[in-house]
Amino acid sequence: MTTLIDTTFPRTLDEWVQQFTQPAWRGSRIEGWLFEGVAARRAAERRLAEAGVSAQLRSAYKPLVFHVLEEVEASTLAAVKLTYPVHAQALPQRFLQEAYPLAALLAHCRLDLVAGGADLHYHLVCTHQDGGRSETTVFAPNRLHTDPQGLTHLSPTGWLRATKPGSDTPAIDAACATDVQQLFEEALRCVDAHAWPAREPYFERLDIRVDMPGIEHRTAVGHETISSFEALHEDLYFSLLEMFQRRSGRAAQDRRLQPGQIVPDIRASRYAARLRISHNRFDAPAQDLCGRAQPEADVALELVGDPLSPERIAACMGQLGGEAFTARSLQGRAVAGLYRQGASAPVLISGGQHANETSGVVGALRAAQVLHTRADAHFALIPLENPDGYALHRELRLQHASHMHHAARYSALGDDIEYRDQPPFHEREARHQGLALSGAQLHVNLHGYPAHEWTRPFSGYVPRGFELWTIPKGFFLILRHHAGWQAEAEALLEHVSAALARVPGLLAFNQRQMALYERHAGPIPFAIRHGMACTVSEVDRPGAPVTLITEYPDETVDGDAFRLAHTVQMQTVLAAVDAWQPLARRHR
Repeated sequence: MTTLIDTTFPRTLDEWVQQFTQPAWRGSRIEGWLFEGVAARRAAERRLAEAGVSAQLRSAYKPLVFHVLEEVEASTLAAVKLTYPVHAQALPQRFLQEAYPLAALLAHCRLDLVAGGADLHYHLVCTHQDGGRSETTVFAPNRLHTDPQGLTHLSPTGWLRATKPGSDTPAIDAACATDVQQLFEEALRCVDAHAWPAREPYFERLDIRVDMPGIEHRTAVGHETISSFEALHEDLYFSLLEMFQRRSGRAAQDRRLQPGQIVPDIRASRYAARLRISHNRFDAPAQDLCGRAQPEADVALELVGDPLSPERIAACMGQLGGEAFTARSLQGRAVAGLYRQGASAPVLISGGQHANETSGVVGALRAAQVLHTRADAHFALIPLENPDGYALHRELRLQHASHMHHAARYSALGDDIEYRDQPPFHEREARHQGLALSGAQLHVNLHGYPAHEWTRPFSGYVPRGFELWTIPKGFFLILRHHAGWQAEAEALLEHVSAALARVPGLLAFNQRQMALYERHAGPIPFAIRHGMACTVSEVDRPGAPVTLITEYPDETVDGDAFRLAHTVQMQTVLAAVDAWQPLARRHR
């Protein structure tokens, strides 16, 4: 192990309490915004009140949402007019998105959303059920700054406003770099300054361990969770990925980058924030042993409410028979596949390319169980393409089962195996084998995406390069085809989307999510077929001539929501197999 840093950052909340309980501030009024949960903020307000200081401490993260949750009796509202900021240094919908999921929280009343100016305040005009009317201005503290890539962002920040007795002019009214912001910036500085090797991969595993106070709030809207711990994980992971992208000389969004495995592990603490960064050797046996600590229900696949263990996946594969084939991951784990020969047109079925998208693994196995009962079924199956990422996902879920954990998305090399185009192919070799054995012209590739809002609050809030993925918009389909295959692709998409419209509960689920998405992010950016968003594109990439990709908002869901997710994944495979039979080009 090589340690890059081990340091602590004074808790901003404690510093404010210490500062303003001094006699010189008695009788003062304090307003502060920081990245702390409501219980900690209220406790600090009480301590300040005991010292004769009137304090209101609010959340700097999603300030409008927390204003409504903490300071508005929403049940009394009949109508709300919300004017939100529009700033030249941010996307037009940025502050409307930061207000998500307000439209769902206020679903019982009329909500009018109006674009405002660059002033960083939301303005609320509330009409109450008794006819009363109130107006409120909610500050959204932000700062303009430049990131290590040289890009300018408008990002949420801490803020402190202090007014002495007898004065209407604040003695302090300025942005404040809170403990978590200082930690984030120090982590990037430390990693950037380290003497890394000249070539990829730069390390095996880069561990960023953080213990800090923060926000963890589960809302009453679906699976929406507001978590500063999760947000820091996401921002550290993608910021470091961008940093190594720049170091490598690769173009932005080149998913072939192989820096190594970046692992932010963010945990809740009541004490001063602590940052520890080290790079370490892989220890797959210890990681697998850690993962086995998670209990697993012994139920049929259709009843599974949580991601499967690797042992359960292997057992399911063993029950299917067929010709086994195997590739090896970077860390030495098996990428298990099977080939079942039959008289029908072959299809390749895969899941778990992005290992934190777990419903596709179950859906692929359930579909294979159904196909196994058909005498003429012809398919290759790889239910888990990225076992190293899956092991990391299981490790991280031990701390936060409801977080999306994008650090587990890619391989242990840090790349997306879909785009790995040079040997050694490691995990991708399984896909090569599946296509070669089956001769499949159709690949059904099961994916997922976040089931609740995805943010990067210290880098402009909206995840760069993933702007369309930040708010769930229901289940949708992506169809990619080679030149000359558009007719087959379009026919396949029409059949599959029509079949999926008959899955109980799916259309209502899609309608709810798409309606909420459109209130906060604008029109759905894809065509709608049979109640599902769909997109079709021609590509020049290796693989089958037609690839159908599912996108179900499964990251973080469990229970009945997870069961619906893998049922939809299974039904997609079965509908695609059926639709493909008259469309496949027979050898002639």
